[in-house]
Amino acid sequence: METEQLKYRPAVFWVPFIAILALWMVYYLNWRYFLEWNHFGIVPHTVKGLRGIVFSPFLHGSLQHLWNNTLALLVLLPLICYYYYKNWQTLIIGGILLSGFGTWLIATSGTHIGASGLIYVLTAYMFFTGIRSKQYRLMAISFLMIILYGGSVWYMLPDIEEGISWQGHLAGFISGLLLSYLLKKPQLEPQYKYDWQHPNFDESKDDFIKQFDAKGNYNPLPLLRKDPNGYVYNDTFHRKNGTHNHRIIIKSS
Repeated sequence: METEQLKYRPAVFWVPFIAILALWMVYYLNWRYFLEWNHFGIVPHTVKGLRGIVFSPFLHGSLQHLWNNTLALLVLLPLICYYYYKNWQTLIIGGILLSGFGTWLIATSGTHIGASGLIYVLTAYMFFTGIRSKQYRLMAISFLMIILYGGSVWYMLPDIEEGISWQGHLAGFISGLLLSYLLKKPQLEPQYKYDWQHPNFDESKDDFIKQFDAKGNYNPLPLLRKDPNGYVYNDTFHRKNGTHNHRIIIKSS
């Protein structure tokens, strides 16, 4: 199975930066010029309301609403781009579409806006994928999701708080669960303590392994020393029969 290497990639920075910048720019323009874009949200069971599947994640009803989603995305998007780099595009685009369509189906009234659906997608995906992967680094992310967002499960239930789209939260959670089973689980490259554990390790370049012959017998290389005049002495060289000791003198350049 092909392994993936965990390392910093530019997407870890620019994906959350662009996403959050877009949310704040839309909110500012909507507020500053009274554009009334919030009617582009998801309106359940209407053909016109389907456009909200694409537009609703960029729309927010208040500054507090925007700020809460910004903080969540500031945590979740870098984690997705670092630990699930191969899937980040599918998770963001597919998560928006799936959670939006799910909201359109589940909800019965109102206009639903906000990036909360995507947040629930990413949270659920990282939790379930990490548990199923049985890899300690991804499982650690799963437990981090519990610590940070475990209490958010209550906001998937009706009538917990007036004015929130619990249908969008529920649709996002279900979408994240589905994506955790549909997308291929990453197989992270093990962390190697020693150089010889690495699959690309070249034995021919290792000074220690050079001390052994083809049969595995320990046959140390001669020790060399250099005198003040620049001559290199081999004091441990022996003939094959081991009966005669020679000194090899080489003038170093």
